[in-house]
Amino acid sequence: MELNTIKDAFDRVVKKQKLSSSKSHEVIDHVGQEIEQALAKFLSTHDSTSSIDQKSILAELKLKLNAISPVQQFEGSQKELNQNLSKYPKLLERSFNPDISKAYRNVDFDFHIVNQIIANHFYQQGLFDLGDSIIYEAGEHEATVLKSQFLEMYQILESMRVKNLEPALNWVSANREKLKQNGSHLELKLHSLQYMEILQNGTQADALNYAKTYLAPFAFLYKEEIMKLMGCLAFRGRLASSPYSELMSPTHWEKSTDELIQQFCRLLGQSCKSPLSVAITAGFEGLPTLLKLANVMAAKKQEWQAMKQLPVPVELSKEYQFHSIFVCPVSRDQGSEENPPMLMPCLHVLCKQSIMKLSKSSTRTFKCPYCPAEASVAQCRQLYF
Repeated sequence: MELNTIKDAFDRVVKKQKLSSSKSHEVIDHVGQEIEQALAKFLSTHDSTSSIDQKSILAELKLKLNAISPVQQFEGSQKELNQNLSKYPKLLERSFNPDISKAYRNVDFDFHIVNQIIANHFYQQGLFDLGDSIIYEAGEHEATVLKSQFLEMYQILESMRVKNLEPALNWVSANREKLKQNGSHLELKLHSLQYMEILQNGTQADALNYAKTYLAPFAFLYKEEIMKLMGCLAFRGRLASSPYSELMSPTHWEKSTDELIQQFCRLLGQSCKSPLSVAITAGFEGLPTLLKLANVMAAKKQEWQAMKQLPVPVELSKEYQFHSIFVCPVSRDQGSEENPPMLMPCLHVLCKQSIMKLSKSSTRTFKCPYCPAEASVAQCRQLYF
């Protein structure tokens, strides 16, 4: 509702501005026409016109200009515009509180970590010059570790944009086992894309040889997919009108590119979206609720920042909804600062107290209650929700 009101007010200002501009041009054109007519009278009778006639022409022009009253017309249209312009900022102030510090909670930031997050955000976006500037100005040289890795990713992506899959296939081959553990089918997808490119731009024999070399190892697990790819051989040169035309869709390249980014970041232990962009976007969505809460609490002379839990829900999009509470599957205790959730090497999560009970000592290995893997306390990492 507020946005509609603001849009209507903005439209009114735009309408008044157009009317004012149109009116001004109309007045200027009218004044110009009267002056041109007076000049034409001077020029047409220049030799025979007496000084008395010239004065009469000027007097007539003066009367016409007074009748037009250009200054008054300018002031009238400008006044209406100024009235609407002065109301619009006030409406914005009522709808959008410019003082967002009310929703700010005093937190002791670790500037060392914040600087690294900002620099890594630019590296992850491919803005390497900006990342280097942050590193140089803040003196956070440790953050350059991720630069070379993201640089490799963007070099691969740049090659994929011109349909050169060699760098991507080399990376997939080097990380084959890790990708298998993640359940990724990226290697098959990339080889399928390469096969289709050869089939469209090369010979049938080249495509068949490529399939025997790189697609055959996947035939046992992905029989249906391989059969479709082999069926394309019978329609070489007319794939667009074949039953397999869907395999030529650019969406396959887009999906493979997206998956490569996801898997690359995952192997780096990074999120696909940088923590900085997630925090800012989620904060932008939750800010109106927090500002309203701050205003209500201020009216009641209560301090909301001292609360451990907000009295109202902060609605966010699904992509920004994370688990805020962890319950240990072994002890059924809720995680806390004293008993935080811990990630084991097998990727199962237990509370710290449960892990200590299972290990019986900090140096002794113990078996995960959900899989055969063994771990030690030193191998477990604390998770933050």
